[in-house]
Order: sequence, then structure tokens, then C-alpha cells
Amino acid sequence: MGFNCGIVGLPNVGKSTLFNALTATQAAEAANFPFCTKEPNIGRVGVPDPRLLRLAEIAKSAKTIPTQLEFVDIAGLIRGASKGEGLGNQFLANIREVDAVAHVVRCFESGDVVHVDGGVDPLRDIETVETELMLADLDSLERRTVAAQKRAKTGDKEAKALVPLMERLLEGLREGRPARAVAVGDDERPLLQPLQLLTAKPVLYVCNVDEGSAATGNPLSERVAERAAAEGAGCVVISAEIEAQVAQLADAGEKREYLAALGLEETGLNQVIRAGSALLDLITFFTVGPKEARAWTIHRGATAPEAAGVIHTDFQRGFIRAETIDFESFEALGGEQACKDAGRMRQEGKEYVVQDGDIFHFRFNV
Repeated sequence: MGFNCGIVGLPNVGKSTLFNALTATQAAEAANFPFCTKEPNIGRVGVPDPRLLRLAEIAKSAKTIPTQLEFVDIAGLIRGASKGEGLGNQFLANIREVDAVAHVVRCFESGDVVHVDGGVDPLRDIETVETELMLADLDSLERRTVAAQKRAKTGDKEAKALVPLMERLLEGLREGRPARAVAVGDDERPLLQPLQLLTAKPVLYVCNVDEGSAATGNPLSERVAERAAAEGAGCVVISAEIEAQVAQLADAGEKREYLAALGLEETGLNQVIRAGSALLDLITFFTVGPKEARAWTIHRGATAPEAAGVIHTDFQRGFIRAETIDFESFEALGGEQACKDAGRMRQEGKEYVVQDGDIFHFRFNV
């Protein structure tokens, strides 16, 4: 399990250029006019993790399999999308299916790339997209709340539990607050997810800057970063043009040299992955053997049986125990047998909470 991230934003902000670069494909046609992207393009990339390569080296694994990150390039949104303007209905339907939203915001001036609103103002652009999403949520939630209230009056237990949450969400949306800004109790979270509210999804703002600002950002991206901090959202600064150029370099050494010349330590892909993982509170565990070293992703707080279930449902259903080694011990001692000899392999049961970097052998019986 990786995570599924929808790339959204107004037309001509660099969404498709970024998508092409991140997935190292030309699957999304990038052009300087609105609605260039009509159908959502999907690209999957391996999540780079130096720990995986180190584990494979120590265990002499025949191959390495990183966990996967899925990007979905969604059609550009305009004002009126919540009422079906442009490709609004399609945009809103596609965004409901993703785990998180990477909101690409234009933070560069260019006479060669037109802006749908005639000028560059990232905060205005964010408000445009956010307003349309809130209007769509408001319309959907108002209709569903009326139906739930009717069911609650008949004694429906689920509706009785749901109505207070829906009414609180409605109040927030009417005040101009996205659903993710409304307080939701731990006991209410299972009720929130089925509502599929667009503004309940965590947001990562991706500030697309000019090449000269990629290392330090600029005044436009700083305004976005301030907003992100205020609302608890993620924020990264990248240059889609630089990412496109890096994607064309096949040699890893050439990529490092090119990035270093621009004052950059890593690609935008790494930044997006790290920020997105933090946003969704994801961690990585590993399975290692002579055939393969493999990385798996799971939400923080998951138990050992739940981790086993990521690999195969039978592993979770028949879970007995997890033979566990932490990455640091595996690396320091030089492999599984050395960890066993040193007493660093632990036997963990059903209540064990997975830690980032855990290496597992699952024992199960179905």
C-alpha cells in the first residue's frame, strides 16, 4: 500500500508538467490552454528509500521492490465547477477517489504561459479551488443531512449518530471552513469517511516556482507556506520545469550533478513523497530474503496483523506472530542470522504496533 494522491489546481499552473516529471512519462499532454487534461492520467512510481537498497545489499537479495506511490493528474478546475462549469462534474468525481490532494499553485510570472484569471496570485487561486470544493460538499451534505434527519426520527441508530456530525460539518462549510477544519472526535471518524467530502481530504500545497527560485522559494511561495502552516497543511516548493529536465536524465550521477548545480539536494519527487507520507501519517516496513527485499507502506499505529494483511489477507486472518528486527540492528549487525545470534530478533504478537523500519517474517496458519 502506497498512497493515492490527486494532482489538482487551476488550468495552466503546471499540473501535467509536474505529473510527467514525477512519473517520468509523457502520459499527460502538457499544453498551454485550459482543459488540456480531460481524463485523469494515472502514474505509479517507486518510493525511493535508501534503507531498502541497504537491506538488499546485506541480504544479497536478487531484486528490490519499493512501495508504490500513485499520482492522479486531474482536469483543471475553474469557477463554477461545483455547478458543472467546464469539466467540473468530472473533476469533482475524480477527486473523491483519492487519499490526499496535491494542490499545485502557480508561483511564477511568465508572459509565455497565460493565467485563466489574467494574473498570478497564488492565494486567490487557492481560494478559487477551495471555494468550489466547499460548495460541492455543501450541496451534497445538505441533501444527505435532510435524509439522515428523517431516518433519525424513525429511530435509526446509525442516522442518530451521524446527524450531529453532519450538522456540525454543515455549519463549518456555511462559515467558509473546509471539512478538515471541523473538529471530529475519534469515535466519529468512521462516520466521516463514507461521506466522501472533498474538503475533508488532507492537502499538500505544491508551489510551482521558476527555476531560479527552486532552492529558496520566492515571495509568492512564502505566502502559500504561511497559509499552509496556519491550516496545518503540507507545503513544498519545486520547479516543474526542473523536474521535467531531471526526468530526462537516465544516469543517477548526472541527476545529482544537475541538481547540485542548481543548489538542490533532492528531486521534487522526494519532497512530495516525504511531505505526502507525513500528511497521511504513513510508515514503511520491510520483508527481506534472498529472492527479494521489499518495502511496504502502512498507516502509523497499525498492528502487526494489519501489516501482515497488507501483504496478503491470509497472513492477517491466520496471524500467529511476527519475527521482528529493527532496521538499525539489521544494518549494524550485518543481517538476519547475526541478529538472531545477538538476540535482536523479537517475537511480537497481535497487539504489537508497527514501527517505521521494522523488518518482518510473519508466521501464520490458515
